[in-house]
Amino acid sequence: MQNEEGKIVDLYIPRKCSATNRLITAKDHASVQINIGHLDENGIYTGQFTTFALSGSIRSQGDADSALDRLWQKKKTEIGQQ
Repeated sequence: MQNEEGKIVDLYIPRKCSATNRLITAKDHASVQINIGHLDENGIYTGQFTTFALSGSIRSQGDADSALDRLWQKKKTEIGQQ
């Protein structure tokens, strides 16, 4: 919810799993959020990053590694990184 000034005033904003697109509940203590930094052509960090959230169910199934690799390969082509 936003107030008249456009600021978000909710106390809790739920996240979505990047791999399954399901909501990550507040009680999911096994979920993680990972920021992957963007590099320029010389391999130097540009100050930008991409955030991925993975739910505890994906991690417990052992699919987090392959899901993160698949998500990053897709995102990497969108931002033009090698």
